[in-house]
Amino acid sequence: MKALLRILRLDFLPANVDLGLLLLRVWLGLSLLVLHGWGKLTKFEEMSGKFADPLGIGTKASLSLAVVGEVLGPILLIFGLYTRLGALISMTTMAVAFFLQHQGVLKGPGSGELAFIYMAGFAVLLVTGSGRFAVDGKAGKGRANSDSKPRR
Repeated sequence: MKALLRILRLDFLPANVDLGLLLLRVWLGLSLLVLHGWGKLTKFEEMSGKFADPLGIGTKASLSLAVVGEVLGPILLIFGLYTRLGALISMTTMAVAFFLQHQGVLKGPGSGELAFIYMAGFAVLLVTGSGRFAVDGKAGKGRANSDSKPRR
């Protein structure tokens, strides 16, 4: 019975918080950059006149902020450089998309479900930092708090 429980708990897989944070950073960063940000960056001029303006600052300014949140933020996350700043930038962009553009709707046509999920992942990275496998981690600033002791 104990052997079955060990298998069900997946105890044979090594637990590594830093590797998990690397996977989360790269997965979220690359997907947001490639699937959303890159198109906005490369087609900026043709999109700038018709882009949504949820903040009421103009379509070009709104698109510029979206590019920052979907290109710069993810690049920082992928490399683990100023990870928390990158997470904050991208999380803010997703919050604007979810709450203002999609009116907080999670289901149905035009829902903001994807922005909501991205926002959650970025919130985790904002709280945890980059982990050891990052430029931040090499400087000793990106370690996740894996031992549950409060930082001072």
